[in-house]
Amino acid sequence: MSIFGRSWLRDAGASIAAAAGRRPETAAAGGRPETAAARGRPETAAAGGRPETAAAGGRRERTPGEADFTATAHMLLMVAPALLVGVAATIAAAGLVALIALITSLAYTGRAATGLSTPQVGVLGPLSVLVPVAGGLVVGLMARFGSEGIRGHGIPEALEAILMRGSRMQRRLAVLKPLASAVAIGTGGPFGAEGPIIVTGGALGSILGQLLPSTAEERRILLVAGAAAGMTAVFATPLAAVLLALELMLFEWRPRSLVPVVLAVSVAQALREALAGAGLLRSAPVFGTLSAHPPGASPAILAVALLIGLAAGGLAWTISRCVYAVEDGFGRLPLHWMWWPALAGIVVGLGGLIEPHALGVGYGSIEAEMAGRLALGALLALLLVKLTIWAVALGSNTSGGILAPVMMMGAALGGLIGLALPAAGAGYGALIGMGASFGAATGCPLTGIVFAIEATRSLFALPALLLAGIVAHTVGVLTMRRSVLTEKLARRGVHVPREYEAAGALRPADGTRPSAEAVPAAREAAGGHG
Repeated sequence: MSIFGRSWLRDAGASIAAAAGRRPETAAAGGRPETAAARGRPETAAAGGRPETAAAGGRRERTPGEADFTATAHMLLMVAPALLVGVAATIAAAGLVALIALITSLAYTGRAATGLSTPQVGVLGPLSVLVPVAGGLVVGLMARFGSEGIRGHGIPEALEAILMRGSRMQRRLAVLKPLASAVAIGTGGPFGAEGPIIVTGGALGSILGQLLPSTAEERRILLVAGAAAGMTAVFATPLAAVLLALELMLFEWRPRSLVPVVLAVSVAQALREALAGAGLLRSAPVFGTLSAHPPGASPAILAVALLIGLAAGGLAWTISRCVYAVEDGFGRLPLHWMWWPALAGIVVGLGGLIEPHALGVGYGSIEAEMAGRLALGALLALLLVKLTIWAVALGSNTSGGILAPVMMMGAALGGLIGLALPAAGAGYGALIGMGASFGAATGCPLTGIVFAIEATRSLFALPALLLAGIVAHTVGVLTMRRSVLTEKLARRGVHVPREYEAAGALRPADGTRPSAEAVPAAREAAGGHG
């Protein structure tokens, strides 16, 4: 029995029915209080196929299935857990960011610091190559003797928990995942903090759902609420976080899930602003603002956006192929997977000697790309080195995220095109490239577009981002069967549906419903209370 069940609603319905002199009946499908005569399912008229009208007045009775939404008041009982998850995910985000900064400073300089920065490779010189190796060794040991769930960037594991395990995530992941990620990133791993925080927030939501007597649907909502709150805490992009939940993780668009997720994101945004004021999180906009920009929808700008969109779609295909080719290569080695992250650390360390800004979270480098401060050589080196070390590190299944690296590479690619086509400029091109690459790589085009706007407060770029984002998405869906996020699940035999259509719609001509064959089985299985 769910703690969010409807017993109090049934009692209320019974009281109302008793006052009206009627006996409440329970609908077979939804469990809602129904009156046998007045609120039963309408029969179909023999001639026209339309629902019968009430005996008195000739007015057709309204059925629950004809409402725009299936929401009931019981979804309000999800408010308190969602708010709690939002607070917990934001606090966890601040703690993880501080821990990454501390490990980075200790590993590369021997001093304690709390602000995120690029690893200071010059202090150790060639010996800095050993730092990522040591970090990979620690992560491998944690995965081997702690939990294999900390391997990888975590979003596929969260999706697998939703689809295959009733949204149940291991409780120890809430501790081991951020610790392993802090070690991996703090020792130079080319990952952002957002991926591990999204997983940690999701784990916190799942744990709360498991502590309460909840259904799988309610656990899923809390898991996704925690993940979206975690993303908001890192980037201060609440709308993009909600869109990521809708495009990737919720597998439905219903008030019962949208409302709790938005509330968790809202409280996370409010709390992160207070934490940012105290210097515990990066101030918004996290990637700065463009000091100068061309008109947002001129023909020249849209032409540049079209080219960047095509290139971003190609980049999405490239990074996915590279990551899984490396993973397959590691799988053929005569070594236990525990040693893979340490082996990848050699490549990461060598890459750091070539381009130190490719190491770590890279938020400062993305900000520099947005500001147009990087010349052609710097952008090219950042793109190539980041792609190489990130693909090798992630292919080794160490613990880290994919969003910030994809954004950095996309921004570098867009900046290169912007430099070649002066109509846009490096900074504007980087902004378009970041949003388009984000959407194409994850299969979430709307999230990528909105994220680029929120993270830089660049609403003026909306027309160009829309065009580049949808072009990149088109290239992605035509060249990749799955995104970099869902490919890992497909290799485990789990298919993640990414397309949806409305189910149970009334035909406008006669008011009847489509046949059962016209309703996808997946949508039928997702039924239940709203």
